[in-house]
Amino acid sequence: MIIVNLDVMMAKRKISSNELAEIIEITPANLSILKTGKAKAIRFSTLDKLCRALNCQPGDILEFTDDEEE
Repeated sequence: MIIVNLDVMMAKRKISSNELAEIIEITPANLSILKTGKAKAIRFSTLDKLCRALNCQPGDILEFTDDEEE
């Protein structure tokens, strides 16, 4: 299972959803889908823009957890 920690990184960087959406050139609705983990996929170009805007690594945004171990 992939966990999306985008909201955590946004809070750390003190950036709003609208501001980030404008910087990375996607709609606020699509950013919301990413933040809530409802997205089925993410383009590397979008991930690149997120990392640049938030000054972080992909692993700061995306986390893998083996839910079968529970």
